[in-house]
Amino acid sequence: MALPVLSRRSFLSSASLAAASLPFLRSSAFAISSVPLDEFGYGDVSLESELHNRQFQNTHDVLMGLEDDALLKPFRAMVGQPPPGRDLGGWYCFDPNYNPNDVGVGFAPTATFGQWISALSRSYALRPDPAVRDKVIRLNRLYAQTISPEFYGLKNRFPAYCYDKLVCGLIDAHQYVGDPDALKILERTTDTATPLLPGHAVEHGTVWRSVKDDGYTWDESYTISENLFLAYRRGAGDRYRALGKQYLDDTYYNPLAEGRSDLEGRHAYSHVNSLCSAMQAYLTLGDEKYFRAAKNGFDFVLAQSYATGGWGADETLRAPNSPEVAKSLTGTHHSFETPCGSYAHFKLTRYLLRVTRDSRYGDSMERVMYNTILGALPLMPDGRTFYYSDYNFKGSKFYHDARWPCCSGTMPQIATDYGISTYLRDPQGIYVNLYIPSTVRWQQDGAQVSLTQKTAYPFDPVVEIELSTTKQREFEVHLRIPAWAEQASIEVNGKREGVPVAERFATIRRTWKNGDRIQLELPLKNRLEPLNRERAKLVALLNGPLVLFPIGEKAQQLTQGQLLAAKRAGSAWRAESTGGPVKLLPWTEIQDQPYSTYVQLA
Repeated sequence: MALPVLSRRSFLSSASLAAASLPFLRSSAFAISSVPLDEFGYGDVSLESELHNRQFQNTHDVLMGLEDDALLKPFRAMVGQPPPGRDLGGWYCFDPNYNPNDVGVGFAPTATFGQWISALSRSYALRPDPAVRDKVIRLNRLYAQTISPEFYGLKNRFPAYCYDKLVCGLIDAHQYVGDPDALKILERTTDTATPLLPGHAVEHGTVWRSVKDDGYTWDESYTISENLFLAYRRGAGDRYRALGKQYLDDTYYNPLAEGRSDLEGRHAYSHVNSLCSAMQAYLTLGDEKYFRAAKNGFDFVLAQSYATGGWGADETLRAPNSPEVAKSLTGTHHSFETPCGSYAHFKLTRYLLRVTRDSRYGDSMERVMYNTILGALPLMPDGRTFYYSDYNFKGSKFYHDARWPCCSGTMPQIATDYGISTYLRDPQGIYVNLYIPSTVRWQQDGAQVSLTQKTAYPFDPVVEIELSTTKQREFEVHLRIPAWAEQASIEVNGKREGVPVAERFATIRRTWKNGDRIQLELPLKNRLEPLNRERAKLVALLNGPLVLFPIGEKAQQLTQGQLLAAKRAGSAWRAESTGGPVKLLPWTEIQDQPYSTYVQLA
């Protein structure tokens, strides 16, 4: 969600939804696959990564600890019902006297409720627990008692935003928890909400109802098509397909589809999230225009991104190679809206990867994972939330000033989604997209198959993969080869494979038997990436997918040779400079130390 007090105005290019019967188009110019890859179910993948599991457990425990009455309090207050229970405070609470042009306590009442229902539903699919299912169903019933036009009236500055998140929570409760009433509650919600929403996608700054305060123009109706199309695909009814089409923001998508960037000055997270709506429009309607809009929009975002993969300083998109990106290294500490931005980024790259099978989208996803969201400070039970990554020359990690901001909604969602982003599949086999200690299970031509990764990557270059199968089966294993991984190699059962690993996905097709092993080696070398073409000597140091952040104030003294010669010592790296040794840490290892992301080469 946008912060109105801020301006509203690289990853450099060098560096399961059912598909049957949908009208997919072929286009060699845009590398569209005839049929998209399928996602695995949440329960098909188990992660054994301490880092990923710690974040999941943290966010899950916080949500399970929230009391029912506290969660329903602002809903009840906004529709005139008695609101018992404690007030969560922060953005989540309802204050009838709130200044609509402020961003403090009471900024977005109830806005994260649907996202929390979604996260709990996905976590139940990951690790079935009756207590989680009971909580989701109970909260849905309590929410249903508050459905009223008053909620979407003038008390609510973000009616489309809240409706969108409620749609997401209810369709996830239907899909993953099996709530038998979820779609009925969704229908009542839609009947109540849609007459009070704008009739089409409305951009920021547009007055579309009687209230004139600027705070009533910050809603995000241009993002809601994604979940409406998903509702249709999950059986909610044809009206959601029609609504999805109704809220597509063609004034935004048309220039992008034609290859013209119109990102500059737009709110960052919500407009990247809107590209996910474009991808769901393509997956649902088969209209290639929306694929081109999402693909080109993603490329324009990459051209203004930091080495971490993050984008949108001060929540504002820029023109490709804009000088404003360099200015942000001294002008702001609000460099990337991390949980929200990462959630949108993961969805968009997963959709694009499914449609194109182009591994550069996996490369980008991996970079954002290790250098932004996995290093976020934990969500706290009192609502303190990590919101911004800070890429300033004098950077630090910090919590957002307000409690329960929008990122407290997306952080639990992305923590559940790592598994479904790690693997994808088609009838011919499996795509290994992320290298995380994990196991995935599936059926291949009547055989029960599992694939297990054991690795310390990205701190170690070797990924060990073991396959188990109840019957010998011929199928393909596709391994993502990152663009930076020169001289990558693959062995199967100790024998070097003659696989063209320079391809972005290396494909091994063979008859697999129980106990077969693959060893993938991705050499981890230091390299420098400039901020952009205009600032070639303003560089970040990377090792594999990791950005290495200089700790303290000595980073400005480093030369190109000193950076490239940095040596690893445990979980840190060390570079020698004329002023003494400089410690460098990956994002996940930084706690309260000051750091910088970029170095101005001496």
